[in-house]
Amino acid sequence: MAAVAAAALLMSGHAHAQSSGGGPLNFLDNLFTGTFSKGGQTAATTPGAPAQTPPSGSGPQSGPQPWSGEDGASGHPLMTAAAIRDAAANFDGCVAAMWPDAARRNISQDSFQRFTTGLSPDLRIMDLLDAQPEFSKSIWDYLDILVNDNRLTKGREVLAKYKAQFDATEKAYGVDRYIIASIWGIESNYSTQIGDRSVLQSTATLACVGRRQAYFKDEFLSALEILHRGDLRPEQMRGSWAGAFGPTQFMPTAFKRFAVDADGDGRRDVVDNPADLIASTANNLKKDGWQTGASWGYEVVVPQGFNYMLADRAKAMTVAQWQGLGVARPNNQPFPQPAEKAYLLAPAGAAGPGFLMLQNFRVIMKYNPAEAYALAIGHFADRLRGGQPFAQPWPRQERELSRAERLELQQLLANRGFYKGTPDGQFGGQTREALRGFQASIGAPADGFASADVLERLRGR
Repeated sequence: MAAVAAAALLMSGHAHAQSSGGGPLNFLDNLFTGTFSKGGQTAATTPGAPAQTPPSGSGPQSGPQPWSGEDGASGHPLMTAAAIRDAAANFDGCVAAMWPDAARRNISQDSFQRFTTGLSPDLRIMDLLDAQPEFSKSIWDYLDILVNDNRLTKGREVLAKYKAQFDATEKAYGVDRYIIASIWGIESNYSTQIGDRSVLQSTATLACVGRRQAYFKDEFLSALEILHRGDLRPEQMRGSWAGAFGPTQFMPTAFKRFAVDADGDGRRDVVDNPADLIASTANNLKKDGWQTGASWGYEVVVPQGFNYMLADRAKAMTVAQWQGLGVARPNNQPFPQPAEKAYLLAPAGAAGPGFLMLQNFRVIMKYNPAEAYALAIGHFADRLRGGQPFAQPWPRQERELSRAERLELQQLLANRGFYKGTPDGQFGGQTREALRGFQASIGAPADGFASADVLERLRGR
């Protein structure tokens, strides 16, 4: 389900895996760069939303901002200012035209009229949909923001307060309570940063205006189904600009797939009912392949001279095989299960810590496909259970490249024959592979880390 962070080292460039998995789109999507990822659709190929934009769940703002009235940065024909105005003018007709589809979902006409009367488009969402980030966060800044003492204190309080619900959920689903508590804390800071946009208004706007209409039509109709069934009230369905709601941020379609009535009161309330919230989040992870009793991964020390071409999600090996290549845990701690398969992640390149990622890390990435997000969830969960901070330092002297520099880096890689895509200033797996190729060609560690130094090397300085 969630959003996020720094360029090529943080993410594969895919949309939020809720297309295959489950849940939401949280305040993180407004914290870092320019996409929404929850729900399986990207607004761009870099996770997050503009770094200068406040978190969507960050509480009262100075007031709703108006639409800029400008063409969207994507260049999509439905994102021109004229197309947006035309679609907005037909908003009432667009909503009314969805009645037959609603009826096929067994939504009554009374419910349809009650919940759609008075809806109007929130065109400010068009600017958020096509936001272009100028800067992105480094992974260490990202972790500093999300894994902090205040949130850890609150997380421990939540684990104690709802111990009975966590006990029941672990027994029923086999999902680690600390992971669930971590998702709750990182998605909404324990229900304090959920977002305040109407899910119905947001999804109706996106279903009728802009470039993701087919996808958001399903989300809008699913929101109507939830309200018609009586699981939630309209005032409970408030959240992000893309329609995610609740403390662990479910999109309406994900709610339909994963929400459960844990306490048997006849409603699946993932907003105000802790039992339903905890169990529904666990059900999401379980159905995505969570392995009971297993870790998400381990911090590791990568030896000097290591072949970083092996640091690839597609190149999984057993932990024992990684050990054979000199990869070890800090202080030579043992690996509990040497036969487990893992891939190596080096999010800050050769200058930072490495991580061996197991099956449960991949499951967290189905909740949100940004590696930085999944690393934050796993690390926060370990800290909640009493673990220590990462043993190895991050290369904090490195600065993040601006969007113009990222675009220039891609163009220079393309000029040298390493990058085959269209330069757009947004880093994903293709850019990382191109960087590795260039680094290998000059005899540098092929870690795919987009540093200012590698940009200078590409410039030939």
